[in-house]
Amino acid sequence: MSSLAYPYEENIYTLYSNANCPFAQRALPQVPHKVIEIDLTNKPDWYHLVNPQLKVPALRTPSGTILIESLVLSEFAADQFPDSHLLPSDATERAQLRLFVEIFSSRIIPNIFGSLRGTNAKEIEEKKAALLAGLKEVNDELVKQWERIGGDGALWLGDKVSLAEVNTVSFYNLLVAVEHYRGFAVPDTDEFAAFHKWAAAFTKLPAYTEFRVDDDQAINKMKKFVPEAN
Repeated sequence: MSSLAYPYEENIYTLYSNANCPFAQRALPQVPHKVIEIDLTNKPDWYHLVNPQLKVPALRTPSGTILIESLVLSEFAADQFPDSHLLPSDATERAQLRLFVEIFSSRIIPNIFGSLRGTNAKEIEEKKAALLAGLKEVNDELVKQWERIGGDGALWLGDKVSLAEVNTVSFYNLLVAVEHYRGFAVPDTDEFAAFHKWAAAFTKLPAYTEFRVDDDQAINKMKKFVPEAN
């Protein structure tokens, strides 16, 4: 019988995370918690007791329930702490926000990694084209959202942080690596003006600045995904 046990903090939330993982960075906004750092290159022997998939983040609630997957955790935090106002109270507005996060998650994130992992020019160009198309979709969703809510704010909910930012902005810094290794940059044109306006606003937020690394670190962090750089 195994004598292994996993560490946790009594009576508060315990987050198992890694400061360099953009997926983990979007978990548990505005929730009091204790962080246990997980070395992704040398995971503790006990970590399978927390998450059998051995991924971060994972969350242990004060009652002992363990939850996994970053999007699940951020939604849990928004539901558990409604005063954070990370999700709109209106069901239609929540659905629109979730659609935005889905577009970002399915069109931007995989194509950032895909363009870096490409092994030939054709594959790389296809992923870069898909990334550009995804960024245009994100831009257009922002335009539609700001038309719906009015005002001069530059975040999804105008001047309030929401899960639209919490669930996406940790990946923005990775674009510098795509520019470095693949020569890709978001065009500075009217077509992408809303995206640039949004980025200028969220890059001032603690949800971004607390985890952002400088460009050289971001480039070095993503090097492992680039076949010809290893």
